[in-house]
Amino acid sequence: MKLFNETIAKIEKIDFSLGADTQKRLDFLTKPQGSLGRLEELAKQIVEITRVKNPSLPHKVIFVMAGDHGVTQEGISAFPQEVTPQMVYNFLQGGAGINVLAKHVGARVVVADLGVAVDLKPHPQLLSRKINYGTKNMAKGPAMTREEAVRSVENGITIFEEEFKRGISIAATGEMGIGNTTPSSAIVSLITGQSPEAVTGRGTGIDDGAWERKVAVIKKAIEINKPNAKDGIDVLMKVGGYEIGGLAGVILAAASRRLPIVVDGFISSAAALIAYTIEPKVKDYMIAGHASVEQGHKVVCAYLGLKPILNLDLRLGEGTGAALAIGVIEAGVKILNEMATFESAQVSQKES
Repeated sequence: MKLFNETIAKIEKIDFSLGADTQKRLDFLTKPQGSLGRLEELAKQIVEITRVKNPSLPHKVIFVMAGDHGVTQEGISAFPQEVTPQMVYNFLQGGAGINVLAKHVGARVVVADLGVAVDLKPHPQLLSRKINYGTKNMAKGPAMTREEAVRSVENGITIFEEEFKRGISIAATGEMGIGNTTPSSAIVSLITGQSPEAVTGRGTGIDDGAWERKVAVIKKAIEINKPNAKDGIDVLMKVGGYEIGGLAGVILAAASRRLPIVVDGFISSAAALIAYTIEPKVKDYMIAGHASVEQGHKVVCAYLGLKPILNLDLRLGEGTGAALAIGVIEAGVKILNEMATFESAQVSQKES
């Protein structure tokens, strides 16, 4: 618990007064005031988070955590569990959607095994931080022990801190784990107070019968385990996943380093809820990359007060929506730093 507690203790409240000075600078750029909308908002947010007057984002890192889930025994996924390790290998070979989009925005991808159900072949780009071979079936009891839940968060923190030594200007979350929309739905239902029906989507494309089974499994898991919705570790322990805990650790670590963290889709948003329940101050370091097709993601964004940057009907996960959003965020920062002022460009301002 030492690393866990130390990281939380370092998370500070954001100084929003910095945004006012940044807005004044934006208002003197060669454009009508406020005409670049969200780009201006994002530039201000990066200044407030980093406390740097002229920030830059040269080091973009997307953390992709992998883990398996015992609840797949309940028939709630359209794909078999074997896909998890297969996709990890795809990440390592550079062939997945996240690899393409990370390359597109100039980000590096960090791939970590937090709880894949098989032993993965060693690879120079694979971080092995396995806690167990998949979680237990949450429909029959806790998904993991409390010690494992804490360790999953601490492993996420450690992975972030190791990568921080190489340089991080902005971080993003991504994941892989067959069946992980089911624990994510349980987490979102518990913490936001919405019903399982309201937050449970189709995942990788299940039919009506599987969706009804999925909702029933979530209700059963909540009834059997009775998680304390105000205790993020208890929720993670009883109905979570190792990769979800790892991502919560990444979010907490980013906030402790005063760095922006771009949250991807539904599973990443469940991790964001865990991090928020552990330390509410992390909310102001988060940026919602996109609006997922998964209905539970909209619930999380509303609950946390996050306004997604993109709406492209994405539901892949892996960090793909967050990767694309990083490009938009960087555009906002470049507007702030590189656009001419009315004075420097000798352009007449609006008549009073």
